[in-house]
Parts: sequence; structure tokens; C-alpha cells
Amino acid sequence: MTANRITGPSAVNAKALLRDMFDAAIIAAQPARCLPPYLPDPPAGRLIVIGAGKAAAAMAQTVEQHWAGHLTGLVVTRYGYGVPCQRIEVIEAAHPVPDAAGSVAARRILDLVHGLDRADLVLCLLSGGGSALLTAPAPGLTLADKQTLNQALLTSGATIAEMNCVRRHLSAIKGGRLAAACHPARVLTLLISDVPGDDPTDIASGPTVPDPTSCADALRILDQYEIAVPAAARALLTSSAGETVKPEDPRLAAGEVKLIATPQMALEAAAAVARQAGLAALILGDSIEGEARTVGTVMAGIARQVAVHGQPIPPPCVLLSGGETTVTVRGQGRGGRNVEFLLALAVALAGRPGVYALAGDTDGMDGQEAIAGASLTPDTLVRAAALGLRPRERLADNDAHGFFQALGDSVITGPTLTNVNDFRAILVTRA
Repeated sequence: MTANRITGPSAVNAKALLRDMFDAAIIAAQPARCLPPYLPDPPAGRLIVIGAGKAAAAMAQTVEQHWAGHLTGLVVTRYGYGVPCQRIEVIEAAHPVPDAAGSVAARRILDLVHGLDRADLVLCLLSGGGSALLTAPAPGLTLADKQTLNQALLTSGATIAEMNCVRRHLSAIKGGRLAAACHPARVLTLLISDVPGDDPTDIASGPTVPDPTSCADALRILDQYEIAVPAAARALLTSSAGETVKPEDPRLAAGEVKLIATPQMALEAAAAVARQAGLAALILGDSIEGEARTVGTVMAGIARQVAVHGQPIPPPCVLLSGGETTVTVRGQGRGGRNVEFLLALAVALAGRPGVYALAGDTDGMDGQEAIAGASLTPDTLVRAAALGLRPRERLADNDAHGFFQALGDSVITGPTLTNVNDFRAILVTRA
């Protein structure tokens, strides 16, 4: 990859540089690059490889390529995210709303780790998307119950931590239950983080780590967002039967967790590309949350401060951020937190000269679309007006994907085989 140096207000150069930064962030989180240093020493007994997430198949393939000894295993990934493996079975399933394939995979993983002993080692490979892909409804619940609740959570405006709290307490595998099922074998979990703060409890809803939250917490979240709860789920959450595995549980005492890729690492890779192109780079945060449109408006204010006052950094520069915003879907559009952020940014900037941006999800999917995100140029609103597009109306309708598709400004990567959450870059080329 050759960085595109900014020498003037060229939209072509600016868009190419932003895409170079986005690509660098994705490359930094590729399992082939970040996983090998974390592989364990061979155990005295068996090595069992399990995993879930959008990067799970690529992680499994990397393990196979670097492990000379015997191993067996099974991982589940999103449809289209599978890669060839010889010794580890790969199952593809649905995301973000779970399906039967994911439920079957979860049950088979639980069967695979049954009956292990202290000499065995379970290598668990987790990444973003694991919450939906690793679906084992708690006793009394059905897959349909989980699907309905998951869909409601996705459109409620709840944060990822809140959604995963609910998911953990309605699961037979999340919230430390998978690690408990592996006992007395040792469990090493390798994580690619897609959550603000990199909390292992929230990555794939923490199947191999203890959970400090409670059923009461999950109920409060469901009530706060006015989500209809099936009777069986409410009964589970009001009883001790729904509680997860807690920090003091001895079955998890021998577990070890290692973060192998994080949003911060991806942002630092993007910043390096910007600096190579002669730009100052400022990372505003790797764990920014909030309504996508609100974050877009706030970031527009920061971009204007840079352009007008040279604060907190003078142009030419790039402002980088990550995290996971939310979209409360009230309109008829398709959502997508990165494109909604970008459309709100465009509206707030009102065509300000010299400001370009790109926002995308590093897994290649923004919301439920096979589109990573979109790009913004100073003439975005002018081009939209020429096509009869009304940005404020599209934003109110949660139809940012339709807006940017009509302009030809969607960013499409295809399956990236990793996920370190949202990527946002705002390039200010001049005052």
C-alpha cells in the first residue's frame, strides 16, 4: 500500500488517503499478523480449538498453519467469512440475528469440550460477532425467543455492553458457561476486541470469562428500552436459574485471556499512514459511544475548530476515532451506525471546504448491509441536491445507506475476516 500524499484540496487524493488509512486499520487486525505470537506451548494432553466470531475462521486457519502437533476443533463464523481449514471444522451461521446453524454449532462446541481433563488445553478464539453466532438458548427458551429479543435490542439504541448483558443471562454458553464446561481443562482465550474498552466480558458476550453483572441488570436494561420480553425469558431472569458464572467460581480459576488485536492498534496503524503522507494525526478515542447522529454532530464541531482556530491540532491533519455508536431506528431505512454518523457529520458541516471523511465498520458490514460504510467530500451536499436527495429527511428516516449509495460514495470491502469495530477518519486539509 502506497500512501497518497495530500498536496492540495484534491478530492481524489483525500478519498484515496482515507481509504488507505481504513485498509491499514483492517490489515493491523488480521489474524495472520497478530495471532502467532500468542500461541501456547504444547499441552501434555490434547489441544482442542474452539471459537466464534467474524474472525474465527481466519484465526483457526492461522493456528493450523503455525501448529505442528495434533489438534481438533470447531469454530463458527458469519456466512461468507469462512476460510479453508484442514483440522478445525468451520461452520457458517447468521449475524446479527442468530439462526439454527449457529445454535447447532454452539451445542456441538459444548459437546466437544465435555469430559476433558487437567492435561488438556482448550484454545478459544473469539472476535466480534460471537454473541450472535454462538447461540445456545438457556433452558426454557427457544431460538425464536432469542431471535426476537436480538432483533429488538439491535434497533433499541442500547449500547453493546447493555445488549451483551441481556444476551449473557439468556444463554447456556455465554457469561463464563463455556469455560465452566471445559473444567478441569486449562482454557486460553485469544481475543480480537470489537467493543469499547476491550472488556473481555463483552467480546462475544464473554463465554470463557466470569460475569459480574446480574439477571436484575438484564431486566433493567430490557425495561429501560421498553423491549417486550417473552414470558419464559422474564421467568428466567427473575429466578436464580438465569445467573451467569461469577468471578469467584473455581472452575474459571485456571483460565487465561489475551487480547491480540484492539481498536487502538488499528487506529495507530491508520495514524502511521497519515503521518507517512505528511499529515498530523490525532486519535480522539478508541471507545466512543452514543447515538451515531449525535457523535457526528459533535465531530463536526471539532473539525470546524481545527479548520478555523487550529485547535486542538492545526491542519492539514486527520482526526481518528473508534468505538461503537448506536442507532435507534425510528424510520423505514436500513440503519447502519457508520453511515448515519457520516450523514449527520455532512449535515452539520454544511459543505465546509477542505473537510473530507470516511466512516466504516472494520468487519466490512455496517448494520445488516454488505457495505462497510461511506466517504464524505466537501461537495457531498451539492451533489445530493442535484439528485434531489434531502439529507435531513434521509437522516430522520435512518436511510443513510440509501443516501450514500445514490451518490456512489459507499465503501465496500467484502468480508475482512476480522473486526475491531468502527473506524472514523476526518481529514481537514486547510483552514
